[in-house]
Amino acid sequence: MALSTQPYKGARDFYPEDKRLQKYMFKMWRTVVERYGYEEYDAPIIEPFELYLSKTSEEVVNEQTYSFEDRGGRKVTLRPEMTPTVSRMVAAKRQELAYPLRWYSLPNLWRYERPQRGRLREHWQLNVDIFGISGPEADHEIIQVADAIMQAFKAKREMYEIKVNSRKLVNAFLQDTLGVDATQSQSLVRLIDRMHKIDHAEFVAQADAIFSPTQRDEGKSDQLFTFLKSDSLDSLPDNLQNHESINELKKLMDMLSGSRISNARFDPTLMRGFDYYSDIVFEVFDTDAENNRSMFGGGRYDGLVGLFGVEPVPTVGFGMGDVTLQNFLETHKLVPELRPETDAYLILVGHVYAAAQKTIADLREMGINMAVDMSGRKPDKQLKSAVKNGAHFAIFIGEKELADGQLVIKNLHTGKEERHGAERTVSILKDYRQK
Repeated sequence: MALSTQPYKGARDFYPEDKRLQKYMFKMWRTVVERYGYEEYDAPIIEPFELYLSKTSEEVVNEQTYSFEDRGGRKVTLRPEMTPTVSRMVAAKRQELAYPLRWYSLPNLWRYERPQRGRLREHWQLNVDIFGISGPEADHEIIQVADAIMQAFKAKREMYEIKVNSRKLVNAFLQDTLGVDATQSQSLVRLIDRMHKIDHAEFVAQADAIFSPTQRDEGKSDQLFTFLKSDSLDSLPDNLQNHESINELKKLMDMLSGSRISNARFDPTLMRGFDYYSDIVFEVFDTDAENNRSMFGGGRYDGLVGLFGVEPVPTVGFGMGDVTLQNFLETHKLVPELRPETDAYLILVGHVYAAAQKTIADLREMGINMAVDMSGRKPDKQLKSAVKNGAHFAIFIGEKELADGQLVIKNLHTGKEERHGAERTVSILKDYRQK
């Protein structure tokens, strides 16, 4: 039986044209976050299974991890996210690092879930985190970086919306206003996190089931639904208006407005599924009807570093996946023309491969990326390969060109041919590269 040519389900092959788009996205990510002073780190793709047991949502740990026993009998996991890993790394050098600490990474991540638009089993993700700042300034900077990335990809603000909430506020409402216990609170948070993925009637039924008969009689369900319909901080219940989480959210929204981020709004239904979020959370949504979904998000997780037995470090961060970003760029027609990395395709006329080596070396030393066709085929066959490979220019070298030092350079898009020395040829290619 012949082997399949298909990649593993939920993973992708990256042919050169696919890799070119990924490289473009990675380059833009790095450019923006480094402009804000973030430094890149990395870590092993395999972690101990225990790392995720108390630090990630139950759904991810129990249903979506690629976990197995290695040959030494240790249970390990292909990382499904990077937050526990970076927290482990910071905890390992807690006293040696300079705060505020700004780190980012572009890891390869794996989750065993049903492949669908925007979600694959394997993806790459930009992770951006700032450690050591407990105030809303850090939340502001992280959202500002996320917005700057969208702007770098030439997205207009009406193309996406930034939804903001506070898990501290939600916890205060659930425990202080509704009076639910810790177990009920956790169940409600997880239900609210799924409320836009299930029918409203089903959501109401499941919420009612979490409340006790007495709580339902006291109108707790109705209070919850009213809270979730609030479209502004001022419309929240009066007993919450002086809560510190409201004041922090108002400061944050004012700072975002001052940074000209006009598409941020409060959304009390936004939870973010991970258990470690402790306060501000946010998500960036595509507003296009064809791709109206959450693209990426993050929030504050002040307690995660402390779980490693060291003094806690206040932390805010977000993760942005390559799959949802690509869907967004394609939906809004923001994928630029991405040229091959090769500046020119060199066509050898006659048996001049050995004799042309000095000229070839000179061109490359002057900074040209050049593919040499050493197949020995006729020039017209080589030219067809150049076009098929997406080359914009072809350079012809034969005995005549080697003798007089004048190379033939042909623009494969216009058909125009010119004869120039090596330096002028290089100049033409570099000028085109910079366009």
